[in-house]
Amino acid sequence: MNINQSLLARKQLERRLAPLREAKITAPPRGWIKAIREALGMTARQLAARMGASPSRIPVIEKAEVTGATTIKTMREAAEAMSCTFVYAFVPTKPLDEILRERANEKTRQDIARLDHTMRLENQALLKADLDDEQRRMVELILSGSLKGLWEDK
Repeated sequence: MNINQSLLARKQLERRLAPLREAKITAPPRGWIKAIREALGMTARQLAARMGASPSRIPVIEKAEVTGATTIKTMREAAEAMSCTFVYAFVPTKPLDEILRERANEKTRQDIARLDHTMRLENQALLKADLDDEQRRMVELILSGSLKGLWEDK
């Protein structure tokens, strides 16, 4: 994927993610399965029958959801058995471009600090304004190119 395609794909993904980030959906304390099942007036035995599982399996499934030990497959099966759609997503805490810019700033700050240190040792210290300008230039260069190296730690 070239850089322009990557930028367009990121913008399209961001449009889809923004409403999810704004919704701030949190799971019920006893989990989605139990909350929906009870709201529908469905017993554990009835859910088990609809899932093709044994009745003793439902409390195990509900507990596994709350502890994070469940599988996507189980969540999908439980949702379908209750006439629901299981939704699975990673929702960035802030816009993707903002995450990228913060990471680029972090990386360039490290590079600028090393450059500044070396220049000071050689008695060629740069002004803070010059260092800031160079950091801004480096950030824009990183963000306009391939992002592959952005997440490498030195």
